[in-house]
Amino acid sequence: MRPGRSLVTLSLLWLLTGAVSFFYMNALPIWLYAALAVLPVIILDLCILTLLPSHLSVARSVSPVMALGKEETVLLRLHRHSGGYLPSRMRLFDMYPDSFICSAFPLLVTRQQWAQGSDLEIRYHLMPATRGSWDFNNTEVLLTSPLFMWRRRISIYCRNEGKTYPDFKRMLSLAAPGLKGAYQSIGIKSRRKRGEGMDFLSLRDYREGDSIRTIDWRATSRRGKPIVREYSESQDQQVLLILDTGYRLYRSDGEFLQFDHALNAVLMLAHTALTHGDSVAFSSFGNDDRWIPPRKGKTAISGLLHRLYDLQCGPVPSSPFQALEKAMDHLHKCSFIILVSNLREEDGESLSWILPRLNRQHLLLAVSLSESDTRTIIHRRPVTTEEKLEKAAAVSYVHAREKMYRHWEHLGLLTLESVPDQLTSRMINTYLDVKRSGRL
Repeated sequence: MRPGRSLVTLSLLWLLTGAVSFFYMNALPIWLYAALAVLPVIILDLCILTLLPSHLSVARSVSPVMALGKEETVLLRLHRHSGGYLPSRMRLFDMYPDSFICSAFPLLVTRQQWAQGSDLEIRYHLMPATRGSWDFNNTEVLLTSPLFMWRRRISIYCRNEGKTYPDFKRMLSLAAPGLKGAYQSIGIKSRRKRGEGMDFLSLRDYREGDSIRTIDWRATSRRGKPIVREYSESQDQQVLLILDTGYRLYRSDGEFLQFDHALNAVLMLAHTALTHGDSVAFSSFGNDDRWIPPRKGKTAISGLLHRLYDLQCGPVPSSPFQALEKAMDHLHKCSFIILVSNLREEDGESLSWILPRLNRQHLLLAVSLSESDTRTIIHRRPVTTEEKLEKAAAVSYVHAREKMYRHWEHLGLLTLESVPDQLTSRMINTYLDVKRSGRL
């Protein structure tokens, strides 16, 4: 309970009158009688708001599962359980989680909005800005007294829980039947399957999207309809995805962190590998160390999503070298290891030292995210001395990284550098290239 604007204004006027009566004694009775007259009104206004409020309840309808960066609609249902005092206006505050972005509050609710009955529905929009579990707290209502002298804040019990996942809508669409152009829509090239034209498996009817080169013209002539040859693909390979959760990816690139782009790309690649019959394992290092053993089958992607939706990065040290050492302790068969980080010059010596031991049994792809700002600075024409120095530093930084990549490639390491927006398609294309080449 706290005073409203009317009471504050009235109190200031009364104090001003008291100051005047200090100099003019004739005004003293007026000042005293005014206080005696107004005080019962103030107390009555307070009693109405305190003792005779209309009992309210709130029910919130919100999806328990949300996608990062996707706007959602929340429905609030307010219900009056009694015919007590209903203020002419009230302000509504829904206590949404701190991880959401919303600009709808405070909401002003007037008495006219209740004219059609005892229920009132209010819709507003919000957007999850981070992944993980969330919890809606109670709904708070700020009531005003009939004469606007008092305001009272009440908290109405209304709890909701849920989870925010990475935006895997496109990944799920790839698994939907009939979407033949889904891979091309995100920049992923069509790849000839490993073994195509080598290991014959069986004959089957032609389906939309099959290559013309696979048509068996003799069988087509005999059956009177298009028949294609189906070839076997090398499967049952193991892919280990290692994701950096430390300071290297803890920087914004557009609307989200580099880490969020990397996590989305890792999940998309996991889905692609599972679709191609490979088993997928996951490991993270830095802020949050996790290990998910290899799993196989298209349903395994659900397990990955449920175990990684709340994975977060932080401004803490992270070591790709130590992550690879731990990964090798877990692996017992030949694996395609994909390390996703933002590699620096200081990583050159440590990774060069571990590569010979790793290459005896595994194949490593080092994926490094590059900063979009760096490329912008390089292609910008400098005007001031500060801009020239900034461009020189950016060029030196990029050349040092390219030299490091060439050294690693000479030692047998696969490297890939990409800006966050192109990371998903480039990682999947590289994976498909490795599958086709038979290097595993």
